[in-house]
Amino acid sequence: MQMKDSQRVPASLDKVWNALNDPDVLRQCIPGCQNLEMSSSTQMTATVVIKVGPVKATFGGKVTLSDLDPPNGYRISGEGSGGVAGFAKGGAVVRLEKASDTETILHYEAESQIGGKLAQLGARLIDSTAKKLAGEFFTKFTAVVAAEPGAA
Repeated sequence: MQMKDSQRVPASLDKVWNALNDPDVLRQCIPGCQNLEMSSSTQMTATVVIKVGPVKATFGGKVTLSDLDPPNGYRISGEGSGGVAGFAKGGAVVRLEKASDTETILHYEAESQIGGKLAQLGARLIDSTAKKLAGEFFTKFTAVVAAEPGAA
C-alpha cells in the first residue's frame, strides 16, 4: 500500500524537525504506541498495539532513520512482528518545507506491507485503517508541536 500527503504544521521548520526526532513527541502521536525508545542516534525500538477490523495485535519492532538531511527531511523505515497476527514493514520519505517563519509543510510518501492474519482481512480494510492511523498521527503531531512553548 502507498500513501502520499502533506500537512501544515503551525511551527517553525526547526521546531518541526526537532519534534520528528524526539521519541517523547513521537510516542504521544503514534496511535497505540506503548513504548518508544532511542537505541542509537538513528534507531528506535517500539511497541505498538493496533486493531485492524477484528484483529488486535501488539507489534514489537525497530524503526530506522536514514538519508538524514537536517532540517529538511529523512527516510524512516521499520518492521515489526505481531505474533500470530502477522508482520508489518514499511517506510516513508518525510520532507519539510518552510511556508513561513511560523508554519511548516510536512510532506510524506509512505509505503507498507503486511503478512499473516492481517493480510487476510482484505486490502480495502487495511488501506482505510492505514489512512486513519496516518491521519490520527498527523493531527496529534500538529496539536502537540503547536502546543509546545516556543512552537512559533
